[in-house]
Amino acid sequence: MHITIQRLNNAVHFEAKNDDGNTIHLDGSPDIGGEGKGVRPMQALLMSLAGCSSIDVVTLLKKMRQPLDDIRVEVNGERVDEVPAVFKKIHMQFFLKGDLDEAKVKKAIGMSVEKYCSVGRMLDKTAEITWGVEIE
Repeated sequence: MHITIQRLNNAVHFEAKNDDGNTIHLDGSPDIGGEGKGVRPMQALLMSLAGCSSIDVVTLLKKMRQPLDDIRVEVNGERVDEVPAVFKKIHMQFFLKGDLDEAKVKKAIGMSVEKYCSVGRMLDKTAEITWGVEIE
């Protein structure tokens, strides 16, 4: 896996690119010169957690033959008040739509959060990760 990051302005706006040419923009907070031209790195980390777990859940529910119509995840992270300001608590709330078996949904989410999601496995070294689910 290889990522390239390139500065785009005279402040802290960067473009990150993977080997496939996909990009995301990163920017710092306004107090260090950020201009709102991208997500902050710690926000990107929470996005990565939600994306990793969502991919797991979609894949697991497909294997369980569950008809998933839609999935949305909202993530809240709480950081420590020191440097480095790592996450100490992260909560993921999953919102799913479809004619789904609640027990299978909970099993799939639990398997992702507690076992399969690589991003989560790294983050759980410093943060307590919790989750909830709502099926519509």
